[in-house]
Amino acid sequence: MKVYFISGLGADSRVFHHIRLTDEHEMIHLHWIDPVAGETLGSYAARLAEKIDTTEPYALVGLSMGGMIAAEISHRYKPVSTILISSIPCSQHLPAFFKWAGKMKLHKVVPASLFKASSLAKRSFTNESKDDKILLKQIIRESDNKFIQWAMGAVITWDMKQVPSSYIHIHGTSDELLPVKFTHPTHYINKGGHLMIMNRADEVNRIINNVLSPAG
Repeated sequence: MKVYFISGLGADSRVFHHIRLTDEHEMIHLHWIDPVAGETLGSYAARLAEKIDTTEPYALVGLSMGGMIAAEISHRYKPVSTILISSIPCSQHLPAFFKWAGKMKLHKVVPASLFKASSLAKRSFTNESKDDKILLKQIIRESDNKFIQWAMGAVITWDMKQVPSSYIHIHGTSDELLPVKFTHPTHYINKGGHLMIMNRADEVNRIINNVLSPAG
């Protein structure tokens, strides 16, 4: 079965380089497409879903913003499995600050360059390996400013109140960007941070493969 992976804001497929699927599954990355000016997250998700072969069974895995997009796609096309990592299944689970930022339209005054600078600085205080820190910094530097500017606005103004009919949600108890108290995961990773997919990959892999296995 094909398993489509969607990365997070300011990231790309390289953030999944520690993820290992069993031989029964094919890992396919859904790479970002250019957004349309003023496009909603839901509209963008519908266009991105055109890259999915929906004529055969498939699964979705979304990280952070990618999980929000996976939730939107799941509503429309009903994959076999939808797995959210360090994400949320609906806009009702956005932290209060995100909702406030959306109402204040902060995405129109906060430049993408500031987002990238903040993300780069944060790597000095996180516990990824040295190699992963180098990779993450490279990903951040190479990320497209126009896409980031759009994505910041799309996330904080996201409006999808209904959760998918069926999904798996893996979340770290120490997620600093999307605190676990605002959402209701199906699987917790103790002391896992927002990028636990890098430094807690063994646990994430175990859950993903258990879900995707015939008996999962």
